[in-house]
Amino acid sequence: MIVRSSLALALALLAPVAANARPQTPADAARAVQTPEDIYGPLYRAVELARVFPDSKTFADMVPLSTPAAILTAYHAEAPQDREALATFVARHFRKIGDAAPAKPTMREHIRALWPVLAKPPMAVVPGSSAIPLPYAYVVAGGRYQEMYYWDSYFTMLGLKADGESALIDSMLANFTALIAKYGHIPNGTRNYYLSRSQPPFLALMMDLSDTHDSATDAARLAALKAEHAYWMAGAACLGASGACEHVVRMPDGSLLNRYWDARDTPRDESYAEDVATSTAAGRTPGQVNRDLRAAAESGWDFSSRWLADGQTLATIRTTQIVPVDLNSLMWNLERTIARRCAAAGDAACARDFTGLAAKRAAAVSMYLWSPSEQRFGDWDRATAKPTPSISAAMMYPLFVGLATREQADATATLAQAKLFAPGGLRTTTIRNGQQWDQPNGWAPLLWIGVQGLDRYGKTTLAEDLARRWVHTVSAYYDRSGLMIEKYNVETGSAGGGGEYPVQDGFGWTNGVTRALLDRYPALDPVGRVATGSKARSR
Repeated sequence: MIVRSSLALALALLAPVAANARPQTPADAARAVQTPEDIYGPLYRAVELARVFPDSKTFADMVPLSTPAAILTAYHAEAPQDREALATFVARHFRKIGDAAPAKPTMREHIRALWPVLAKPPMAVVPGSSAIPLPYAYVVAGGRYQEMYYWDSYFTMLGLKADGESALIDSMLANFTALIAKYGHIPNGTRNYYLSRSQPPFLALMMDLSDTHDSATDAARLAALKAEHAYWMAGAACLGASGACEHVVRMPDGSLLNRYWDARDTPRDESYAEDVATSTAAGRTPGQVNRDLRAAAESGWDFSSRWLADGQTLATIRTTQIVPVDLNSLMWNLERTIARRCAAAGDAACARDFTGLAAKRAAAVSMYLWSPSEQRFGDWDRATAKPTPSISAAMMYPLFVGLATREQADATATLAQAKLFAPGGLRTTTIRNGQQWDQPNGWAPLLWIGVQGLDRYGKTTLAEDLARRWVHTVSAYYDRSGLMIEKYNVETGSAGGGGEYPVQDGFGWTNGVTRALLDRYPALDPVGRVATGSKARSR
């Protein structure tokens, strides 16, 4: 029996498996790894060439506080230029060897820390810029969205209220009333190319979040709500044989409901090449295709199978042919709110008029946007004169505003649980076609509408279950990446997909809804903590 020495045995184990195997050369080893310059590219070169540190080795040896992808996303979004800005960026995202790991904020703390980043001061506009000036401070969504958006702001305000930022809520409301005073409506966002359309009318709900109640403010806000209602109903004066004009549609029994619509029929400035490509491929009049694309942008659901004739192909878009359940639920809430505020102001005639309008709308919604045979809310197709087959989270809106009957709410809750509840939240639709407002994506605003709607009708266990799924998705993604993003794949818990641009970080409505849910359901507050440096965010 041969006894081998330990050294000989070790050498034998380290020998190549095959006799002809070639040992790795220094060149092989160099190609097999990525150095800090390879990993961080332009960030690394900018830091070193700006001499942020006297010794170049300092940055080369620093420890990242989140993933390289998250750090580079933040770097490209923030684009720090000078030495001081680069040093500040590095301090947030890296630490030196031997330095103690910084304090680890909870997701709740992270959201609170983002408000000063997303809040912007009153803006003076440079001549030739697309920006619309705003007289008061406001909050942006983050990422590519560096302007104030209409419907986003309501969901952002939910978080602002939870974090005690009442002054910022009032400041944003003052901007919205100023926009209505100047333009007659709230544009999609505060860019001049958004002025031809609005977005889902959430202003009345925003006002209910404000703690400011003095006679002058109340009067100004009531005037703004009346003006917004007039904007959406202006088409009633021009209805012809087609039965539709601007935002107004005459239903078969003569009642009036609303649709999404845009005053322009050209490619959108912000998605010009994309719209030219779609309208060219559609085989229809380009102007009509463009108007339907724009109308979908007004809905906030850009884009979704809700608006597509075949449910799959963007070129079949026909938004202006659809009478949507979400918009008409919000219009009913707007009419009810105006009636309530008129009554509080002592204007009985106004209260009576808007109460009557709300009652007529409720009857029309029940007639055309509720399917007794399918026991569900849905959108109405003017071309087929019947509800569309789309099952979507929009059916939660009548519950959200309190328009549904008890029986309708029961049936909606059952259908939502069966078709829309996903492991990580609320599916947008049941159609998987690559569009971002379809399965498998879930969105913070729709999640809030679902939770609030279920809770409003006493379905508290179901509402909390839906909230739990969402908070778990958002917090798990935050723990992995340090990011709060605009949309999630609620099947897998990863970032959402589809759309005309990469998924965005920031993110106003995700922050707002998640923060409000943590207040409503304290037991859902995650106990995991992540490093401060992982607060990668876009500005």
